This record gives sequence, C-alpha cells and structure tokens, in this order.
Amino acid sequence: MEEHVYPNEPALTREDDAADALVRELQQQAKDAGLWAPHLPPEAGGSGHGFLEYAHLNEEIGRSFVAQLVFGCQAPDAGNAEILHLYGTDEQKERFLRPLVAGEVRSFFGMTEPEVAGSDPTLLRGRAVRDGDEWVIDAHKWFSSGADGAAFAVLMVVTEPDAEPHRRASMILVPTDTPGYELVRRIPVMGHEGRGWGTHCETRFTGVRVPLTNRLGEPGDGFRIAQKRLGPGRIHHVMRWLGQMQRAFELMCARALEREAFGSPLAEKQTVQNWIAESAADIQACRLMTMQAAQRIDDGDEARVEISVIKFFVARALGEVLDRALQVHGGLGLTDDTPLALMWRMARGGRIYDGPDEVHKAVVARRILRSFAEGDGWRFT
Repeated sequence: MEEHVYPNEPALTREDDAADALVRELQQQAKDAGLWAPHLPPEAGGSGHGFLEYAHLNEEIGRSFVAQLVFGCQAPDAGNAEILHLYGTDEQKERFLRPLVAGEVRSFFGMTEPEVAGSDPTLLRGRAVRDGDEWVIDAHKWFSSGADGAAFAVLMVVTEPDAEPHRRASMILVPTDTPGYELVRRIPVMGHEGRGWGTHCETRFTGVRVPLTNRLGEPGDGFRIAQKRLGPGRIHHVMRWLGQMQRAFELMCARALEREAFGSPLAEKQTVQNWIAESAADIQACRLMTMQAAQRIDDGDEARVEISVIKFFVARALGEVLDRALQVHGGLGLTDDTPLALMWRMARGGRIYDGPDEVHKAVVARRILRSFAEGDGWRFT
C-alpha cells in the first residue's frame, strides 16, 4: 500500500487507458507478492486463509478506494467468485471462475430492478423461462455494479413462479456477448458516472438465451445463494470502511495539529478535540464488532445478527468520522487534493446498498426477540 498504491492514487483514479495499464502492472505485483484474491482460498486461485485474516488485510486495502482492484478483491467480482467457488459446476468454474479469479475478466451481479423495491427481492419481476435446453431471459436491472466492460453477469431472476416467495428465484450465468443483452447506461451516482469496475449500470435482457446448465445451484436456490453471497459481501464492505475511517482519522489529527486559526492550532479547540475523541471511540467499537463477526464466520457460524449489526452501525459511524475529518480540513476537504471528498461521497451509499439500515435493524430485532420468545434470551458475547 505504501509503496505501490498511495503514490499512484491520482493516476489510478483517472479514467483512461493509462490508468488501466497501471492497474494491470500493480495487479501483477500483488500476484508476485502472494497477495492476490485474498478473499478466496488457494484451491480457488486466491491467497486467503480465513475470514479473520481477510478482515485484517481489508483494513489496509480499504484505506484506498482503488486498492481492492489492485489486489483482485473488488466488488462485485469478489462475491461472484465466492458463489461460483461454492456452487459452480466444474464446467462453470472453468469457463467463468478461472478467468475471473485470474483477473482476465470482470463480472457484475444483476438483482436490483428499477420498478420494484430493492429492499424486498421477493418482488423481482425479471423472468427466465425454460425452452428446450435453454433459458429465455427477460429482465430489466439497474445498479448492476461494474457492468461496463464485464464479461458476464450473475443474474437473479424468477424461474419458479408458482413456488413460495423465497423459492421462486434462481441465479443464472449470462455472458454479456449474448444476443439480447444491452448495457443501457452508466448511472451517475452522487455526480460521478465512472467507467469500468466503478460503474453502476442499467442493463436489459430481452429474449436472452443461455443453456439450462448456466444455472447456479438447484432451481429456486437464488435466495439461499444470495444470502451466502451478500452476508460475506456486507462484511467485506465493513472491513474496508474500517480502513477508510482510520485513514480519515489520521488525516484529521495531522490537520488539527498543523493548521492554526484564531491564534492557536485547531488541535487546541475543544470542538475539534471532541471530534477526535468521538472518532477514536467509534473506530474502536466498529473494529472490535467487525473482528468478532469475522471470527464467528471462521468458526462456522452464519453470524447473521452480527453482520446486520455492523452493516448499519459501521455505515453510520463511517459517515460521521468522514464528516468530522472533512470539516477539520475546511475548504481543502471539499477538493480532490485529499481522499476525503471521494470517501465522503461514496460512504453515503453504504447505508443503502446490500440492504438499507432499516432492513438490517429489523433483522436484528426479529432474531433477538425470537430468541427471547423461545426462552433463550440473548448474550452479548
């Protein structure tokens, strides 16, 4: 990070061919250093050895918005690779997983639809109908992150319309060179459109035909696989947020010590001191909760409550820490001369994507209350 990522941040955030070439060069250096794809175990082509280890790595990777691409663990490719590793057939792994993990191609995940609430996936309207030995897909998706330049989609659509709500959808692998697929547009988010892996796109699938063998798992497994994908995906985000908060905290403290106003350094102003103390407490609380959740996953627990708790708690703390750091920097904080403006802009989405705060709070409350209703109570351990 110190030698290769931070010095190259200005070049890596440009959206041109030179930046793409630099990314490929740095990716090779990460591979040579044995740090490539740390979210996957060696048998899947990665360098990972457990969730807790990945949490510590992501603390560092998360300090720079572009670093996850350098280390081959960017969203949504990381989550797609994990479910392909867990649920893919040998043929699917060879065709889709191997080049994805090698960094030869990118992918996107297509679930959210503009016509229905993204917080309730049982409302999905996209359909895949069997016709002989093929699926015929008609779907309209948006916030298809990374779709610009992706080689294939992991698409969640209804395949079992008569089943109960959580058994209606399946996941299907769709190459983007299939006739009927259309990248409609790159959606500007907070004034930023981006290109390549950093995009959020609107996509359409009109009469798209792919083999029946492109389905992941069993019929109606879409929600089960989604939980396997989105649970770890949520904690991946949170791990990176820890790094962003810590970097913002360091910048805030350095700025407070060096900047003077009204006769003394900002560090001597009580309000700034309060912000630093509150941020230190927020970061430590977030860090301990995240590491506990990672340890539980390593122990074989789904950690559903822990993941939902950190998803809404850390997303909120991230916004507050970044806001304080930006305020201490004054006008400088609004510019791109520091990473704070980009971090602050991207942080707001954390309270919406991969489940809005309100949904995660409901999950936590329901599971805790169910435990009390069954006479088990709840232990904060």
